[in-house]
Amino acid sequence: MPMKKTSQRKKSERNKHRLKAIRKSHLAVSLAEHPCNISMECDKCGKIQRNRAFCYFCGVVQRIPVCAHCGKQKCIPKGDCVVKHGSSHATGLAMVGAICDFCEAWICHGLNCLQTHACSCPMQESTCVECERDISEHGGRIFSCAFCAKLLCGDDQFEHQASCQRLESENFKCPSCNRIGTNACMRCKAIFCDDHAKRKGFKYTPDQPIPCPKCGHPLDQSFCLSISSRSSSKLAFVSTL
Repeated sequence: MPMKKTSQRKKSERNKHRLKAIRKSHLAVSLAEHPCNISMECDKCGKIQRNRAFCYFCGVVQRIPVCAHCGKQKCIPKGDCVVKHGSSHATGLAMVGAICDFCEAWICHGLNCLQTHACSCPMQESTCVECERDISEHGGRIFSCAFCAKLLCGDDQFEHQASCQRLESENFKCPSCNRIGTNACMRCKAIFCDDHAKRKGFKYTPDQPIPCPKCGHPLDQSFCLSISSRSSSKLAFVSTL
């Protein structure tokens, strides 16, 4: 008979599972919910913008900074702080330790945030695919297209997603075998059949979408999306005329 677990052991195992889930949730955070991409209102001019150390419009330092990595506004005494502040909480500019070169936002003085944020900052390649502006040329947030996963600014977000579900080919046939395909890659704007969507000698993870054989972007089922081809879009344009 196995030994019966004590209440203390059950409690410690629950804490381990909870901490493991918290770590996984930090790794799988989406771009829209990332702390360096949240909305911020300037203390002086009151304009809404992306989280920054300095206001994009008036250049004023924000009095209540938000860490671009962990998202906290108050540092507790028991932590991995580089700057020790005793038994008191640290808020405001006493909490910050650096400014990120990519997202231009405050980083708290925690050792983990200072060491890991610059390598994992999602604003490293933050150029909009439509207007080709980076974060230094506009003060808004950065979004990811729901179909091709390319980065967009707030001005071009809806216009790009409205025209993103169009294939570059004239029909819905696979370019390799000329059969009707059901696996669509919205980044390559191509569609593949079931035989040519998978590569030979490549191990696929079960319960995960199949990556595109060209670019590696996850393939979508064409019947789940409102996809059009170049020929169908031309017919729709002629019918409107």
